[in-house]
Amino acid sequence: MNDQISGLHHVTAIASDPQQNIDFYTGVLGLRLVKITINYDDPSSYHFYYGDEEGSPGSILTFFAWPGGHPGRRGTSQATVTSFSVPEGSLGWWLQRFDLNQIRHETPITRWNEEVVVFYDPDGLQLELVAHLGAEERAAWKDGPIPLEYATRGFHSVTLSIKDSSRTASLLTETMGFQKFREEGNRVRYVTGDKGTARMLDVLSMPNVPTGVVGVGSVHHIAWRTPNDEQLERWLQQLSEQRYQVSPVMDRQYFHSIYFRERGGLLFEIATDPPGFTADESVENLGSSLRLPSWMETNREIIQRGLKPLNLPNVVKEAQP
Repeated sequence: MNDQISGLHHVTAIASDPQQNIDFYTGVLGLRLVKITINYDDPSSYHFYYGDEEGSPGSILTFFAWPGGHPGRRGTSQATVTSFSVPEGSLGWWLQRFDLNQIRHETPITRWNEEVVVFYDPDGLQLELVAHLGAEERAAWKDGPIPLEYATRGFHSVTLSIKDSSRTASLLTETMGFQKFREEGNRVRYVTGDKGTARMLDVLSMPNVPTGVVGVGSVHHIAWRTPNDEQLERWLQQLSEQRYQVSPVMDRQYFHSIYFRERGGLLFEIATDPPGFTADESVENLGSSLRLPSWMETNREIIQRGLKPLNLPNVVKEAQP
């Protein structure tokens, strides 16, 4: 099989309060809420999708909202950091915005000639803004709440923390088509795809760090892009032949996907680009109402009664240019 993963499709994490989650990601970070739906495996909980203007693959951060859920713990066998691209020179503006809205963040650092600031959402999920050359050429939400010269431009990368990274590295390079790009200390950066966005993955080898616990404030899984159903079936076949326990193809309405756990313990998903988030809403109306799959529509009233009402969105203090 000569196919190659073309980059990140989405990252799915776990939140506590749904309104708090919306207020932070739309109000503070300025992402677009492109879809309001439910967890198909747990219809009592929301599933939110945030992204750029059209909900492009490689920009999508999703959340299962589990009020009262147990807290997660960062550790190995986890995706521990989700990083967004922002234009060069924009971190000063973002730091002012974080301070005005009392968002916990760390002192900026330089990593491989890129400016990086670590910050945390209200549930403690670790995130980064990475300011780098070329970010301004990527798509942004041009009518969003963040001035275009500072707005996020989809994912920069995701960081995995693993006790023994050798088997994960083998999957990445020998099966999924990644190439080793850089290495420094215990961090190795891999890239995939010939062009496009969200093509980077950092792997941290952390043999003495305890295994993480999935819960509120942690990543549930990460999803990789494949262009169509035909190639998804080929991934299913190949991974099964390599003795991974792979799910059947799942219909997630906006993409089709398979799930498997890689040898380092992380849950991976491979998802198709089509049909996309405009399958049931126009670009103008993305994220404007609760969307249910056809097989759940007959239970809409019951489902809605079990969900917390939402206010969309909430206004926050603005940093000054």
